[in-house]
Amino acid sequence: MDISGINANYNEYTTKESGTATKLKESLNNTDYANASEEQLLDACKEFEAYFLEMVFKEMQKSVNAFSDSEEASGSQLVDYFKDTTLQSLTSTATETQGLGLAQQLFEQMKRNYNI
Repeated sequence: MDISGINANYNEYTTKESGTATKLKESLNNTDYANASEEQLLDACKEFEAYFLEMVFKEMQKSVNAFSDSEEASGSQLVDYFKDTTLQSLTSTATETQGLGLAQQLFEQMKRNYNI
């Protein structure tokens, strides 16, 4: 099993951050969760779930593009921009409305860890 591509994918994600990743990083770096309210903690968990979903959807899109015959599958930069923006909006909405339950599980665990 060849896993050499994992490092390349990791480097791609760390150099090209999405808006969701930037928002999550700012939230995590600017808040002391030891003194956070339940609302702040839940918001951070939802931001993480949205980021996680975005990465899953992007990988799903790559697998679809891998099976296309045309090299034109990714489209122009403008299409890519709107695709990313739409994906971020979709994942944020999905997390707010129903989500995977990941945010709620993280929230419950963090409440136990921080004795909230």
